[in-house]
Amino acid sequence: MESSSSFVILSVFISLFLLTSPCKASAQEDFIQCLASHSNQSMPQVYVPKSPSFLSVLQSSIYNLRFTSPATPKPQFIITPNHESQIQALVVCSKKHGLKITTRSGGHDFEGLSYRANVPFVLIDLVNFRTIDVNIRDNSAWVQAGATLGEVYYRIAEKSPVHGFPAGACPTVGVGGHISGGGFGLMVRKFGMAADHVLDARIINAKGEILDRKTMGEDLFWAIRGGGVTSFGVLLAWKIRLVQVPPTVTVSIIAKTLQQDATELVHKWQSVASYGVPNELSIALHIGLVDTGSSSGTGIGSGRTVQATFTTLFLGPATQLLQVMEKKFPELGMKQEDCKEMRWVESTVRTSGFPDGTPVDILLNRSSLPKTTFKAKSDFVTRPIPKVGLEGIWKRFLKEERPELVIGVWGGRVNRISEHKIAFPHRAGNMYLIDYVTNRDEKEGQEASKKAHELDQRTL
Repeated sequence: MESSSSFVILSVFISLFLLTSPCKASAQEDFIQCLASHSNQSMPQVYVPKSPSFLSVLQSSIYNLRFTSPATPKPQFIITPNHESQIQALVVCSKKHGLKITTRSGGHDFEGLSYRANVPFVLIDLVNFRTIDVNIRDNSAWVQAGATLGEVYYRIAEKSPVHGFPAGACPTVGVGGHISGGGFGLMVRKFGMAADHVLDARIINAKGEILDRKTMGEDLFWAIRGGGVTSFGVLLAWKIRLVQVPPTVTVSIIAKTLQQDATELVHKWQSVASYGVPNELSIALHIGLVDTGSSSGTGIGSGRTVQATFTTLFLGPATQLLQVMEKKFPELGMKQEDCKEMRWVESTVRTSGFPDGTPVDILLNRSSLPKTTFKAKSDFVTRPIPKVGLEGIWKRFLKEERPELVIGVWGGRVNRISEHKIAFPHRAGNMYLIDYVTNRDEKEGQEASKKAHELDQRTL
């Protein structure tokens, strides 16, 4: 009765906002009827393009504003289920009506592939699937796909100050997609990828069946850890293995410009960060432009200079970190005042770019980081870039408006794990991962979106 009454109410609501085409209206009504007949629980929330809140729901977790333009393909339906059976019904009905399914877990997506397609599609938004059940006794947690990394870190720290999870540095990233793609952060050298620590999973396959590790089999379980889940089903939850972290970790963030020997420091960093320091130490690198406060200088890019920011996480006290840095990387000039000791959960806030003293409950804010218009591309680097190459990059930087290089260090345990262990192959031989990012303001972003639309269509 609950399912039937929900359908009647929803049908009345939908009828107010259907497109004018009778054929399309009939198809939408047929799809809603299918959901109602296959749902064991109440109907999920359904949004169609004419719904008043359709765009706000669609854009709620779009961090790349390139994909908020009118040219971006929109789903025929957005579904925000709150029960697994509703997703099962959605899978069955989408297949019956020839609709592709895209699934998003509420976080970032550089190319928007979790909420756009070049064929008719339905979007499953897992924003309601955010339960995190931490079990300190067996060092594990069940995490639903719609949770963010920040929520995971916060809930682990609620239960224990000496447990953590090795995943990304950005707290607003969704767990479902992050782990399915491998998932790395500042503890990758000590513990490996996030996907290396998956113990079990729950997915819904193309038949609408709910599977766990035992029922899906080891081949499929291998594939979804690092090989993406979308090709194989709808991820519901991961069971992850927690790792031991010390009660005190140390964070240091040091910025150097070209005038402060940034070129020499970045060049030296390449030979040290991946293979020359203990696995407890990770030094990530961000390269961007800053104003010099002067109109004189290089001509191209006058008034600006390149700045390299070294973000260090050390799983231990500051005294040990300083000893290692003095021996391995003295050129950086790290001093006691550059080092901040804190709990691991606090380090996840600081290394995300939030100011000192930001409370850890910022990790629960799913919109704590700004939305921007950008294009990004990643590469793995296998040998050091020579100084002449770095200088060439700086010249190119000074011709751009807001370029960035976001560089994640590799090495340690992530390189020692076999490339065949899970479906993530980028292991031995890689020194670091480099993201090339170009940012645009809103007007530039709209123009760039129009120009890039045809190219974007080819990536779908």
